[in-house]
Amino acid sequence: MGEFGWPPGVNATHWSTRTLAEHLGVGATTIRRVWQSNGLKPHLSRTFKLSRDPRFEDKLLDVVGLYMNPPEHALVLSCDEKSQIQALNRTQPGLPMKRGRAGTVTHDYKRHGTTTLFAALNTLDGSVISMCQPRHRHSEWLKFLRLINRSTPKHLSLHLIVDNYATHSHPEVQKWLARHPRFVMHFTPTSASWLNMVERFFRDITDKRIRRDSFTSVQELELAIDLYVAHHNSDPKPFIWTASAKDILAKVTRAKAALAAAAG
Repeated sequence: MGEFGWPPGVNATHWSTRTLAEHLGVGATTIRRVWQSNGLKPHLSRTFKLSRDPRFEDKLLDVVGLYMNPPEHALVLSCDEKSQIQALNRTQPGLPMKRGRAGTVTHDYKRHGTTTLFAALNTLDGSVISMCQPRHRHSEWLKFLRLINRSTPKHLSLHLIVDNYATHSHPEVQKWLARHPRFVMHFTPTSASWLNMVERFFRDITDKRIRRDSFTSVQELELAIDLYVAHHNSDPKPFIWTASAKDILAKVTRAKAALAAAAG
């Protein structure tokens, strides 16, 4: 039995405060006080996934090295696709925020199609090269690589940080890269999207623009994305990477030990 007598194997975080209080024969205030005094927040949960990439450490050192000690005469571009962005048209106008109340939007909506945002974040100055496409196959990825090639100074090498999505290493992409040796690809470990800095930009554009608005068409959604990127690039701010590879490896080691203990 636990401290308050719930049966072995029962996870208290799956119970509501009131239900748990009734089961234990105490007041709900007592349950909340115990959770608070022990720093517990059973109503919250976070997801995680440890990478099982056999080359995790090598790839981590490579990518973090680019962030913290970028090569000279080169640009480091953190690249990815944000796929299936939905053009959602809310059924009623939202209400603006006011004192004591957050802004609101209706929970129901009409779908008007999707787009995929391709983005390359310059890790030095925070500027973004972007385009929207209906899909994210290798042909669209090649189109984006050509855009990057046109949009960057020709005398600079380009170090692209990408994930392991199959389109990034498609044979046609490999052929194109062989003809453009200034492109150098760096792959993040599998299940480690948090290591790709462009994800911070995707989070911002989702929270500040896409999720808060209503769109009657894909074209309207893409225009909103283009305007957001243009505004961002008018005064870009870089995302500063502070975690060393050593600190990250130590944290991953602790997480693996905790999982092994929980499974054992």
